Amino acid sequence: MNANDRAITGFTMAGHAMVHTYELSVPILMTVWLVEFSVTSAALGTVVAVGYGLFGVGALPGGLLVDRFGSRRLIVACLLGMGSSFLVLSVAPGIAGITLALGLWGLSASVYHPAGLSLISNAVEQRGSAFAYHGMAGNVGIAGGPFLTAILLVAVDWRTATLILAVPALLAALVGLTVEFDETAAIAAADGGDAPSADIDSPREFLSASRGLFTAGFATVFVLVLFNGLYYRGMVTFLPEMLGDFLDPLVTLAPEEGLGPIPDGRLAREFDLAQYLYAGLLAVGIGGQYVGGRLTDSVAEERGLAIMLALLAVIALGFIPAAGTLSTLLLASVALGFVLFAIQPLSQATIAKYSPPEHRGLSFGYTYLAIFGIGALGASIVGATLTYGSPAAVFVLLAGFEVLALGLALSLIVRG
Repeated sequence: MNANDRAITGFTMAGHAMVHTYELSVPILMTVWLVEFSVTSAALGTVVAVGYGLFGVGALPGGLLVDRFGSRRLIVACLLGMGSSFLVLSVAPGIAGITLALGLWGLSASVYHPAGLSLISNAVEQRGSAFAYHGMAGNVGIAGGPFLTAILLVAVDWRTATLILAVPALLAALVGLTVEFDETAAIAAADGGDAPSADIDSPREFLSASRGLFTAGFATVFVLVLFNGLYYRGMVTFLPEMLGDFLDPLVTLAPEEGLGPIPDGRLAREFDLAQYLYAGLLAVGIGGQYVGGRLTDSVAEERGLAIMLALLAVIALGFIPAAGTLSTLLLASVALGFVLFAIQPLSQATIAKYSPPEHRGLSFGYTYLAIFGIGALGASIVGATLTYGSPAAVFVLLAGFEVLALGLALSLIVRG
């Protein structure tokens, strides 16, 4: 990588890690909120879906803003907004306040993926490597967020924990203002001159650009990532709760005597096994992100995507049988964590392949609207299925999402 590539990769790695630190701290906090506020999984899943939904819905206007104002400003604003939202969360009076704070987080975080991925696509010459490192940093946040939150909740109450969590994003925003790089270096070099520009200044221009973007190939990718988004959100939101149910009959917990005084002890002990297995599962995704990123340089994006989708469907169908013993549950969790995140660089490279450089922000805006916006319904769907159905029904449902996505990936391969 040259100096520009390294600066952009480092900047986006920091932003990506922060986004997912906050995103994946929420499922850990949910286990406290379920007890403290006496709400059902279905009700709390809907509350969380508000923030996660805005995380996706805001991606489309975020993509338009990226194409117009550039990535740096949007990423810095994202970091400031996320830090502020967790400050609000720390003083939220109840479920309504939590909904408001998570909504602010979702709107702030929504601009990151269009901004960060457009920046890599348009400015980094070694794009596959940058996607790999960018994804790995995201998984540091994905694994670190739950782990750090669980550790904090052992020592302090959840309000103090969210106050502490607000600090890193605010510091990262200040650092981001000082980084220097060229936001269009790669496409300018490829074109032998200035990078293409296509500002959208009116609703008519927006509709025209959208019609041009939604070719048959891009429309297929859009629906594909939507189904994968339902799988992702449904899986990661309620997996801590389901892992706890699986682990209870398999592990004998240590007696409470001798543990010493623990703040909110009854709640803190709930984080012992399931929450750390969940964090470990997400940490495995760091390796998955790296492998997926490297695969984008060696295989056709669509073929790699199809392989990962098939594996995710198989893992979902096999998770309940694997939960019968501790060793097989651990193996299934490792496989899930690896593949769940290995697919992401391949997905991002496929989106870039089927979109024009001048509307790269718009293309990532649409696709992350699908992944995190419509995909947020996965939290509500899984919450309702857990409340009125069973974990087995959840995993069959999730496998169905990936089978539909696999069919779309195969159609891309057949069409060439």
